[in-house]
Amino acid sequence: MAATRQRITEATVDLHGSVGPARTTVAAIAEAAGVQRHTVYRHFPTDAELFAACAEHYWARHPWPDPAQWTVIADPLERVRAALTAMYEFYGDIEPMLANVLRDAAAMDVVDRNAQVYREFIGELARSLAAAVAPKRSLARAAVQHALEFPTWQSLVGQDGISSPTAVRLMVAFVEVSSSI
Repeated sequence: MAATRQRITEATVDLHGSVGPARTTVAAIAEAAGVQRHTVYRHFPTDAELFAACAEHYWARHPWPDPAQWTVIADPLERVRAALTAMYEFYGDIEPMLANVLRDAAAMDVVDRNAQVYREFIGELARSLAAAVAPKRSLARAAVQHALEFPTWQSLVGQDGISSPTAVRLMVAFVEVSSSI
């Protein structure tokens, strides 16, 4: 029974990463897991339960960067650089999944609740980094928030073909300029 539940969870993770949560059907999950639809429903009676299992499984294998490693860096801009380097590397590892989840969050409440974890993480990280860079400048906070956002990384690295290290340097310069305006 546990092995069946695991296969269903892994099939869901694979489908969410490839086609996205909104385009993942129970029939497709059942087929990928090698079970019948009613078996999926028996293990996961609600979308919320299925998505929780999927998220837990995925994030256990792709842990978020730990901000504690940056708090020991005294220089605020070096702290931003370290955070962006880790976040951009992380985005490179999880791009298909996060892109699909953020895309589908507007269409599905259960996905939006899971995307909220990302939004809260980035928001708190931006507040912390901006407070170190320029405690009284809201423009610096906006610049840090923008630099940390997944769509910013996608635009720079994915669409414009800029390397992650170059994108980090660009965004650190952006944050530095914003802290003096």
